[in-house]
Amino acid sequence: MKTLNKEMQAAITPSMALELLKEGNKRFVNNLKINRNLLQQANETSDGQHPFAVILSCIDSRTSAELIFDQGLGDIFSVRIAGNIINEDILGSMEFGCKVSMAKIIVVLGHTKCGAVRGACDHIEMGNLTVLLTKIRPAVDDEQTVKENRNSKNSEFVEKVALINVKRTMKSIMERSPILKEMVENESIAIIGGIHDITTGVVKFISAQ
Repeated sequence: MKTLNKEMQAAITPSMALELLKEGNKRFVNNLKINRNLLQQANETSDGQHPFAVILSCIDSRTSAELIFDQGLGDIFSVRIAGNIINEDILGSMEFGCKVSMAKIIVVLGHTKCGAVRGACDHIEMGNLTVLLTKIRPAVDDEQTVKENRNSKNSEFVEKVALINVKRTMKSIMERSPILKEMVENESIAIIGGIHDITTGVVKFISAQ
């Protein structure tokens, strides 16, 4: 598998970038990962990097973007924070990844059985975690189809909140970053969501709507 260079990155469109991720996830699910020389990739990217995607995912130990999309060194920018939320620092990182380093797609990746989402559903308050979970709370409030047992013991409720949280994050990126919004509008990048099933490994991609 060749290490991405500037020319290869430039030839990738947002739709092609999504297909690369879908194909990588299929390999992961079927345990058919590409054989890479990671040390060679480290050497080949030592003077510069040209990733094709920015992946915002949770810190959950089971959701490593490089693994579940079967990507190598220099292929993706990986941003990880509990509950795959955004703040100014993460938005700035995304702007760097896309505007400066020319990545072609941003993926907001949630996952099943998310501890941060569960904590938000249960109104957990604990140190600095309290502030983080307040960023997920709007997704809890937005979920109106479940009327009873609106807590972490209700797996259906948790997964619905996780999906809403992904969509809210995608919307917030567009609202809070004029740079990324303009890039989406001129089709130089795409923003898409996804839910990673930690049991099967499958990533289901979703639109913002």
